[in-house]
Amino acid sequence: MVDQLQSFENFNLNKQLLRAVQEIGYEKPTPIQEKAIPLALSGHDILGIAQTGTGKTAAFVLPLLFKVKYAQGQHPRALILAPTRELVMQIEEAVRGFGKYTDLRYVCLYGGLGPKPQIEKVQQGVDILIATPGRFLDLYKKGVVYTRDIKTMILDEADKMLDMGFLPQIRAILEIIPVKRQNMLFSATFSDKIENLSHEFLEFPERVEVAPQASTADTIDQYKYYVPNVRTKLDLLEKVVSGPGFDRGIVFTKSRKNAEEVFRYLQHRQSGSIRVIHANKGQNTRINSMDEFKKGQVKILVATDVAARGLDISMVSHVVNFDVPLIYEDYVHRIGRTGRAENEGTAVTFINPAESYHFEKIEAIIRKEVQERRIPKDIPAHETPFDEQQGYEREIDKQKKGEDPEFKGAFHEKKSYQPARIEKPKKSGNKNSKAKRNRNQMKTKGKWKK
Repeated sequence: MVDQLQSFENFNLNKQLLRAVQEIGYEKPTPIQEKAIPLALSGHDILGIAQTGTGKTAAFVLPLLFKVKYAQGQHPRALILAPTRELVMQIEEAVRGFGKYTDLRYVCLYGGLGPKPQIEKVQQGVDILIATPGRFLDLYKKGVVYTRDIKTMILDEADKMLDMGFLPQIRAILEIIPVKRQNMLFSATFSDKIENLSHEFLEFPERVEVAPQASTADTIDQYKYYVPNVRTKLDLLEKVVSGPGFDRGIVFTKSRKNAEEVFRYLQHRQSGSIRVIHANKGQNTRINSMDEFKKGQVKILVATDVAARGLDISMVSHVVNFDVPLIYEDYVHRIGRTGRAENEGTAVTFINPAESYHFEKIEAIIRKEVQERRIPKDIPAHETPFDEQQGYEREIDKQKKGEDPEFKGAFHEKKSYQPARIEKPKKSGNKNSKAKRNRNQMKTKGKWKK
C-alpha cells in the first residue's frame, strides 16, 4: 500500500510537470492519484477502478508524460484509447495542461471529422496518440500510424468501451502493437467483462480501487420523482431548472429524439442559454457547445449518454435524468458530472411507470435507496395519453416476463382468441347475393382488425 502523500513533489516528478500541476491549481493528490502514480512510475501494469470525478485522468497522464519525457523520433511511443470523441478531447486537454512546459507532441484521432488534418499531424511526428479505437485502426490500415515504438498503452473508461462494442477493435489493436509494453486499464466499474479483458490486456497488474464499484460521490444529493407521463416530466423539469440553486446543469435523455424534444420545450420557456448535443450533431457544433458550457456561457446542456463521460466541468450544480438510463452503470457516470472536486451537487431523476423496474436495479448497484420527493402541487395533473399508457404497460409486461418466463401479461396473445373463419361463398349468378357476400366479408375483416 502506498503511504499517504501530501504533495505532488513526493512523486519525484520533474520540474516541468510540477510547475504545470501548480499552475493548474492541484494542491494535493486525490486517492486514485496517490495509489496509481507511484505504481505507474515504477513500470507496473495497473487495473484502476475509480468512480468518475476522482482525478483518474491525471493518475495516468502525469506518469506517462514523465516517462515519455521529451520529443523523440517520428513515431508514437504511447497510445491512449478512449471510447468517445468527447473523452479523447478531455484527455488531450489534460495532456496539454500538464505537458505545458515540455516539448512533447500529441495528436488526437477520432471520427466525425475528415482524417486529412489528423494524418498531416501524425506525419509531422508524434510522441503520444490519443484515439478512439475505430479511427486508430483506420489510419493504421492506411499506413499512416506505425506502432513498433509504442511502449505504453492505456485504456480509459474500459467499461464504456465494452458497452459500445469495441472489444473486437481492442483485440485487433493488441495484435499490432509490441508485446513488451506497460499497460494501464481504468474503469468506473468492475464487471465480469472487465475482468476478462484485464486477463487479455494486463500482465500481473496492480489493482487500484479507491471506492466501491458503482458507488456515487458523497458530495451529491440524490432525489427521485415518480412521474406518470412525459408531459408531467417536462413541467417538472421546467420547475427544477427554474428553481433556487440551479446555476448550471446537464439534462440527460435516453435518445436523440427525446433530447431534441426537451431542448425545444426548454427553449420556449427558459430565458437562459441552452444547448443540445447528441450523435446527430456535427462535431464542431458539439465542441462549441461543450466549450460554451464549460465557460459558463450556457446554463443548460441537454445531452444523450454520448456526453455522460469524460466531461471535466467544475461547478455543475445539477444533473437531471429526464430518462432513467438502461445501462445501469451509466447512472453513476451521469450524476458524476456534478459534485466534482469536493463541490456539492444535486442529481434528480424522473421515473415513469415503466422505468421504476430499472431504477430499482440501479439502487441495488449503488447500494443506496435514493430519497423520493413528491411532485409539487402547482404542477398540473396531466392525464396520460392512451398510446403512452399502453407503451408503459407493454414494457412492464416485458420486464415481468423477463423475470418469470411463465408470466402472462395483459398484452400476450390469448389462445382462446381466434379470427373469424371466412367461408368460401358458393357460386351464384345473382348480383345482389354477390354484393351481400362482399359486405359480409368486409365485416369479418373489420372484426379481425379490431
